[in-house]
Amino acid sequence: MRFGILTSGGDSPGLNAAIRGVTKTLYRRMPDAEMVGIIGGYTGLLEKQYREMKPEDFYGIMNLGGTILRTTRQPFKSMRDEEEPGLAKIDKIVANARELGLDCVIALGGNGTHKTANLLAQHGLKVVALPKTIDNDIWGTDETFGFHTATELGVEVVDRIYTTAASHSRVIVVEIMGNKFGWLALAVGLGSGAEVIVLPEIPYNIDKISETIFRRAERGRSYSVVIVAEGAYSVAEAGIKAKERVARRQSLGFSAVSAKLAKEIQEATGIESRAMVPGHYLRGGAPSAYDRILTTQFGTYAANLICEGSFGTTVAKKDGKITHNPLAEVAGKTKPIPPDHPFIQAARSTGVSFAD
Repeated sequence: MRFGILTSGGDSPGLNAAIRGVTKTLYRRMPDAEMVGIIGGYTGLLEKQYREMKPEDFYGIMNLGGTILRTTRQPFKSMRDEEEPGLAKIDKIVANARELGLDCVIALGGNGTHKTANLLAQHGLKVVALPKTIDNDIWGTDETFGFHTATELGVEVVDRIYTTAASHSRVIVVEIMGNKFGWLALAVGLGSGAEVIVLPEIPYNIDKISETIFRRAERGRSYSVVIVAEGAYSVAEAGIKAKERVARRQSLGFSAVSAKLAKEIQEATGIESRAMVPGHYLRGGAPSAYDRILTTQFGTYAANLICEGSFGTTVAKKDGKITHNPLAEVAGKTKPIPPDHPFIQAARSTGVSFAD
């Protein structure tokens, strides 16, 4: 069989380890397997940017950050736009995949990648996907690869921020990636012992944040660290669409929610407050040992799905076991944090405020 493998969407620790897991297993089970590396995700299939790969191309890549195949964002909503007169992008991608002689497309990516993978399957291509995102927000899987490493990096950042917050008796607001859902912010906040965690799932009340900071001050703690997900918003902003919220904040001179929140905290408490955004730092570098193991499990399972002829599927982890879901059941679904999630319960039990 001839396989096309691609990485799509935002980069994430563990992509190369996952590529290694699936390709090494396929080579072992199918000695005549041919690998075609699609360069730059679905854009590579659209523009026929690819390279013929050999087994040795996948040696020594488990600990590498980024992706050896590079990646781009090719929005799902534009897939039916015309690429050429009378030819939609999705139709051209399918035609190019067939022209390249691909028997199967292996797609590593997040929610958008899965929606497009399902669309490819609906157009007759054989597709198997692997769930990648530091946001951990793909429906049907308890974990996505990249999430664990990003959590470790985020906790390291906050550990260091605590020392400067304490030294200057400041409140420091650390903004963690997570535009729609707050899985990463929640994990970083819980893992670093933050006093306040602000999530998109729970609109914040500035008075509640102030109360927590004042209580700490009364106990002799003159500093605090607040973790906020980038997509978080206040109770007052709850009825406003996301784009409008961003536009309003920018008109007030705030480039990010952390800057807005830091100013609100300083005005409400009188305590000097600062904002800090680690940003893409959380995506970079080598994957953790946990993610290397998880991606190897995901990769080998994906290869076995292919060998068994189980296409139109994506790998998942549920209740500690590696399994799979039909792409049609995953595409377009979301995974917000449930209010009774064990992380939420543990945080509340230790006195963490969610500003609600």
